[in-house]
Amino acid sequence: MSDIQKAMALLISTFDKYSGKEGDKNTLSKEELKDLLQNEFGEMLCKSNDKAAIDRIFNDLDRDKSNSVDFGEFVRMVCCLTEMCHEYFVSRK
Repeated sequence: MSDIQKAMALLISTFDKYSGKEGDKNTLSKEELKDLLQNEFGEMLCKSNDKAAIDRIFNDLDRDKSNSVDFGEFVRMVCCLTEMCHEYFVSRK
């Protein structure tokens, strides 16, 4: 597999690792999203014990207001974070 294909597979497997623990295997509940953010992003995204930050991130991601985050919503978050990191490192050169 190419590097991009590996990255895509990793996104899918990471989402699947956390989704469905509390119900629908195709979505993340707020608690599942919190676990994913804490374990996969650490302090990069927010303080893991900051409930208001977790709530804000969840509400921003849950665009269709289904009270869950689907794979598309999750991928948009990862893409936005990746773009921000890229911009940060390009500006530091």
